[in-house]
Amino acid sequence: MSTQLQRSEQDGDESPQDQRLERKRLGESEREVQRTETESTDDETPHAHLKVFRYDPEVEGKREPRFDDFRVPASQGTTVLDALMYARDQFDSSLTFRHSCRQAVCGSDALFINGSQRLGCQTQLSDLDKPVRVEPLPHQEVEKDLVVDMEHFYDQMEAVEPYFQGDTPDGEEQLQSRENREKIKMSTRCIWCGACQSSCNIAAGDNEYLGPAAINKAYRFAMDEREADDIKAHRMNILEQEHGVWRCQTQFSCTEVCPKDIPLTEHIQEMKREAVKDNLKFW
Repeated sequence: MSTQLQRSEQDGDESPQDQRLERKRLGESEREVQRTETESTDDETPHAHLKVFRYDPEVEGKREPRFDDFRVPASQGTTVLDALMYARDQFDSSLTFRHSCRQAVCGSDALFINGSQRLGCQTQLSDLDKPVRVEPLPHQEVEKDLVVDMEHFYDQMEAVEPYFQGDTPDGEEQLQSRENREKIKMSTRCIWCGACQSSCNIAAGDNEYLGPAAINKAYRFAMDEREADDIKAHRMNILEQEHGVWRCQTQFSCTEVCPKDIPLTEHIQEMKREAVKDNLKFW
C-alpha cells in the first residue's frame, strides 16, 4: 500500500480531495485483503451461523432494527460470547454488547439466545440449534445492538435494601448457624444479570413490580437469623406492598432461566407464607 500511496503523492497533479479518496480506496482494499486472508485461514475450521440483532438510534442507517448474519469459527467449547467477540473483532467493530469476567460471575452478558435468557459466556454454540439467534434481553429498552438499559432493574434491587443490617455491639463477630447458612445459601448466588426479570411476564406488564431478583435478595436478608426482628419486619413491610410478593403468579419462568439455578419461585412463595404469618391474628 505504501508504494502505491507514494506513487500517488508523487504525481503532484491530484487535488487534496483526490488524494483523500485514493487513500480511502487503498485502505478499503487493504481491509478486504485482510478479511479474505482470515476467511482462508479458517476455511478448515467448523463454522457457526449467527443472526445478531442490530439497532443504533444515533446512526441514520441503523435506526430500523434488523438482524446481521455472521459466520464464525466454532470448535468444541466455543461460547456465544466468544462468537460475538470474533464477529466484532473480525467483521464489524461497531457490534456492541456487554461482557467482563467471562466466567458467569459478573452477569453482564445476559442475552436472549434462541428464544431464552442465557449468559453468553456460559452458553456453548454446540448446544444450540443453528442459526443461532442473538437478541437483547426482552422487556427492557434497547440502547444499542445487544445492550439494554438496566437502570430500572437496579432501582428495583435497591428498593429492598440489599445489604445486611444486623447489630454489631462492641464490634463483636456475629456468628451464623450452619443450618441457617444452608437455608439462604442459594439466594446469595445472584449475580444481578437481570435474566429472571426479563423472563417474567408480570414484571413486563407491571413496571412497579419488584420482580424475582429483588424479592430473592430480600429473602436472603429477611431469612438471615443474624438480623433483628424489627429489621425483618421492615423488610416484610416492603415485600407485602401492592407490587411486592403478591404479584407473583408462580409461572416458574424466572427459576427456569436463572443461570445460577436459584429456586427463585420457591423463595417468593416462602416470602408469601412469611407475610401471611405476620398478618395472622389470634383472639
